[in-house]
Amino acid sequence: MYNQSGSGMISPAVKNLLFANIAVFLLQFLAPALNETMVRLFGLIPLLAFNHYFIWQFVTYMFLHGGFSHIFFNMFALWMFGVGLEEIWGTKEFLKYYFSTGIAAGLCTALFSWGSIIPTIGASGAIYGILAAYALFFPDRYVYMYFLFPIKMKYLALILGALEFFSAYNQAQTGIAHAAHLGGMVVGFFYLRYKYRHSRIGQNFFRDIFRRNKPF
Repeated sequence: MYNQSGSGMISPAVKNLLFANIAVFLLQFLAPALNETMVRLFGLIPLLAFNHYFIWQFVTYMFLHGGFSHIFFNMFALWMFGVGLEEIWGTKEFLKYYFSTGIAAGLCTALFSWGSIIPTIGASGAIYGILAAYALFFPDRYVYMYFLFPIKMKYLALILGALEFFSAYNQAQTGIAHAAHLGGMVVGFFYLRYKYRHSRIGQNFFRDIFRRNKPF
């Protein structure tokens, strides 16, 4: 995906999150013997998180990734959509939102797979929260999927949300934490609706999404 209206600059929180995620990934990649221990201690394992109070895993799982494509697309989306949000919110609010949606996404996937010993890793839950926020603030802004196909953010968010909803029940077979993705989007939506309850942010999203030439 490519955002035609991106500033091309990088904001402080996004920059620090990129550095942190890339640094951890390099450690995973360069020290494969250590990677297993890192995933076990810092990935999100519902059995450990709930039964043994490894509560830090609801944060640390966001900084581990399963491969190059996993981290690349997460970090690319963080840069493409996160910079614009941080510019209008400020660094403190952006980080608050990022970690709120990421932690909520972790809770959703842990509750969905209560008692599981299979680790969940990756920033995807928070990234889906960022996608939802970008769609609410810039619904008619175009992105280019695969750098070729233009689509408005509001339609992209709706499509992705629907796909995650229908895929969530099958996440154990696919190895993808669809519950985390969906949780990040849903929590992000209601977080922003509450925070901006006196504005039009999110109030008419599902009504306007089927109307043409209407402001958000």
